[in-house]
Amino acid sequence: GESNIRRWIIENDWLEAIVALPLNMFYNTGIATYVWVLTNRKEERRKGKVQLINAVDWFRPLRKNLGKKTCELGEEDIERICAAFDAFEETEQSKIFPNEAFGYWKVTVERPLRLAVDLSPDARDRFRAACRTAGDEPLADAVDWAAEETGATRCLDWNRVVSAVESAATKAGLRMTAKRRNSLRTLAKRDTEAAPVIKERHFAGNPDADPIRGRFAAAAGHRPLLVEYEPDPDLRDTEQVPLLEAGQIESFITREVLPWAPDAWYDALSARVGYEIPFSFQFFRPEPMRPLEEISDEILTVRCETARLLRTVLRP
Repeated sequence: GESNIRRWIIENDWLEAIVALPLNMFYNTGIATYVWVLTNRKEERRKGKVQLINAVDWFRPLRKNLGKKTCELGEEDIERICAAFDAFEETEQSKIFPNEAFGYWKVTVERPLRLAVDLSPDARDRFRAACRTAGDEPLADAVDWAAEETGATRCLDWNRVVSAVESAATKAGLRMTAKRRNSLRTLAKRDTEAAPVIKERHFAGNPDADPIRGRFAAAAGHRPLLVEYEPDPDLRDTEQVPLLEAGQIESFITREVLPWAPDAWYDALSARVGYEIPFSFQFFRPEPMRPLEEISDEILTVRCETARLLRTVLRP
């Protein structure tokens, strides 16, 4: 795809420069047009760098428009573009960046699934009816036992309920299959106040806790434990981390994500390198704000005009 071609060109250091041409320069199109200058024999001074040249204001108008084509490059405009390219210097219309300035890691940011379990009599009756239809009523018996064990009609810890159901199933000689676990989910609903759903547990001897990569410290009695939480697909997001980010992905997540989502982590296996060139952003110049005195005078003028119109309308 286009993104892969762009990455290949930049990572192989073939891109010398990009020139932004004036709008409305081609017949029947008003889109922005860019010229990419490519070579596999860069000069030493250009190696590892890309030059952006903003030539959108260098043109001459046509005497007669041709469709949407309203301008063209004159000889002097072409010479200015070539001169800026040959000079390879930082100016208002020419900017130079290292290749990595356009690169980023795209990573998936996860947050844990949090489930509250409804163990009320009505919910368990509905669950039993569903189990009876599926020919798996012993699972409903295990849920009833778990409800007695937890002593709650609404439990905010899915892991505790599953553990209790598994204990009851083991005593009844019932094997907890993936299908039965999925059936239990019909009793649960997402709840931001609930405890995270544990996906995997790792006891001592495994890597140290690393919350930013999704390995959290926990405990099982007196034994140290690492847990991985089940991600919530509805809360999944992606972030683009600049390749030049100091501290790389971890620093970015710590600064930009964790202050607002302390339970978040990123999937290290999801990291992909991509490149984009935000040309307009690099040359954007915001218009200066008008002086406050000018704005104030304009407001007073509008108020006076409004008062005058009201007097005209309400005059007997």
